[in-house]
Amino acid sequence: MSPIVAQNVSSNNDSPTPYFQHSLELIAGEFSTATAPSSTLGQLLQHLGDTRKEATGDQTSVHELLVDISDPRPIQFVLSFNNLTYSVKVPRKMALPSFFRWSGGSAAADAAMLLNDISGEARDGEILAVLGASGSGKSTLIDALANRIAKGSLKGNVTLNGEALESRMLKVISAYVMQDDLLFPMLTVEETLMFAAEFRLPRTSSKSKKKMRVQVLIDQIGLRNAAKTIIGDEGHRGVSGGERRRVSIGIDIIHDPIILFLDEPTSGLDSTSAFMVVKVLQRIAQSGSIVVMSIHQPSYRILGLLDRLIFLSRGQTVYSGSPTNLPLYFSEFGHPIPENENKTEFALDLIRELEGSPGGTKSLVEFNKSWQSMKHTRDSDPDQLGLSLKEAICANISRGKLVPGATNDINSSSMVPTFANPFWKEMVVLSKRSILNSKRMPELFGIRLAAVLVTGSILATVFWQLDNSPKGVQERLGFFAFAMSTTYYTCADALPVFLQERYIFMRETAYNAYRRLSYVLSNALVALPGLIFLSFAFAMATFWAVGLDGGLSGFLFYFLIMFASFWSGSSFVTFLSGVVPHVMLGYTIVVAILAYFLLFSGFFINRDRIPGYWIWFHYLSLVKYPYEAVLRNEFENPSKCLVRGIQIFDNSPLGEIPSAMKVRLLQSVSKSLGVRISRSTCMTTGLDILKQEGITDLSKWNCLLITVAWGFLFRILFYFSLLLGCKNKRS
Repeated sequence: MSPIVAQNVSSNNDSPTPYFQHSLELIAGEFSTATAPSSTLGQLLQHLGDTRKEATGDQTSVHELLVDISDPRPIQFVLSFNNLTYSVKVPRKMALPSFFRWSGGSAAADAAMLLNDISGEARDGEILAVLGASGSGKSTLIDALANRIAKGSLKGNVTLNGEALESRMLKVISAYVMQDDLLFPMLTVEETLMFAAEFRLPRTSSKSKKKMRVQVLIDQIGLRNAAKTIIGDEGHRGVSGGERRRVSIGIDIIHDPIILFLDEPTSGLDSTSAFMVVKVLQRIAQSGSIVVMSIHQPSYRILGLLDRLIFLSRGQTVYSGSPTNLPLYFSEFGHPIPENENKTEFALDLIRELEGSPGGTKSLVEFNKSWQSMKHTRDSDPDQLGLSLKEAICANISRGKLVPGATNDINSSSMVPTFANPFWKEMVVLSKRSILNSKRMPELFGIRLAAVLVTGSILATVFWQLDNSPKGVQERLGFFAFAMSTTYYTCADALPVFLQERYIFMRETAYNAYRRLSYVLSNALVALPGLIFLSFAFAMATFWAVGLDGGLSGFLFYFLIMFASFWSGSSFVTFLSGVVPHVMLGYTIVVAILAYFLLFSGFFINRDRIPGYWIWFHYLSLVKYPYEAVLRNEFENPSKCLVRGIQIFDNSPLGEIPSAMKVRLLQSVSKSLGVRISRSTCMTTGLDILKQEGITDLSKWNCLLITVAWGFLFRILFYFSLLLGCKNKRS
């Protein structure tokens, strides 16, 4: 039995699941059967699959379950990179604007060479490790190979089996594991991997097949004992650091990528956890993948797992080859490695020492070039049996590689599709994941609901049962202005929601786990139930207590405009979170803009009094439209009288004189105007209040529709901010 088979199914001290235990026994039995000496492993797996179908009725193929079990493959993959050069402009000092500088002035930036003529190759079944001190260019080289540097900035070429890699194809057949563990804290290990399977595995795979793939992967990365444990964060205890790192790797290898890139996967881990992580990577490589990783300073045990090394110093190659050739290399350079000393530590120390010398590492760079040429270390090209790159990928798909959505039809234009799932399926999975993560942190919504109820209760008690006097009219105007602005300020807590998921989103969309539009729509749909509940709670807490007009129909419209306000406010803040990547800066901008919206809403100054050069801000104000809507809902009843007879003196210096004197004044005014005005004569209706406030253009339903439309507009702008601002590439 192949050692790779045994190693890939079990991991560390975890035993394989009962079904796979039985599968291995069947395979071993077939190998020992003398009546079938010419059977290949593929034929045995086919026979095993037929036997399993007869026994269980499950149509799942063994290739789809044991994707990491393979015989020595005639089709190999070689990732080659030649003469990679990448530089960026670094400002020397704060430069004056161009119109303050004279022609012939010095440039404001120097070019920093991050990669300088880097060449090498990585093969499937092996681990290529990029080493060097901080700032040597390790992560930059990984980004260059993973197509995470903007087109045109990187010089040189990267090929797979001699063919240039298209960006679209690379996204599907590769995966990139970031240095930071970006995971949803309240999901378990199994749930996290299951959601990754939903996103990345072929759409033709059934739910049961995806679950089986997850179970195989959990065993492969050695997380069986932690499968039901949540990931955790600062406030919730979860898995260990090493286990988190293996989960991060598992997410990106769920679809069994042909190429796996990792940026310092052992960073921040103890030696044992780091060794276990690299051991997992070795098993992944042996299952038929190219593994390229950067690592700062590997231990002796980790060094024994690596197949190829590239040492970098300030963007240049100072060694490229096998770890076993390190002693010979440095011996011929004139700096032999002492016995019983870690070879990589010695090499890194020597490189640092040379970097601090006057000549730098130039001598070592030149020696590496001559040494490589002299030793002819470059391996022969792999035997591809005359297959093109797409045909080779297709052949590996037929052998069990889980390329998302791929078919076995070589001539099909969709052999390597862009996304694994249709649009609607992505929305369902994204919504399910978001809801599940939120359900396990109910305190977040509870705090938001409490804030809304406390605010509503304070407003209800301060503006308790307002009357229809002139003073009551002014108090109603104040209540509406404060209530509408408070609604928008309450939405500010939506700001960190996307910011916490920003880098998870960037990691997942960088390799086509789902569409950006799917994320935007699911984000909006998941937010709606909470907004409806908050709107209803605020409306119930204030409408009847304040004594607002309109009865049940008035309450329903009041609830609708509250919901529209929460919707537009949440959409506005979500859009800002896509533009501003920092929480504190985002809060500052949100508070400032909402203050401007309130200022130009029409409460503090009527529309007719706003200067012409600021009137545009009045129509952009999100507070304007719900404010005008609730005023129309309250005052548009023409039969409602708000000021009668002697009440016209209430808001004037004559308000303190006796009522009898007010009656005589009314009589005098009546004689002067020729109109009879009594104590009960209606002087001001609700429509008069609306005219005084300058609310004459839009009906309350139009204001409601505009408020809802603002919400949709900001969701569209949020999509474009993700499309343009969340490109996970260097410039």
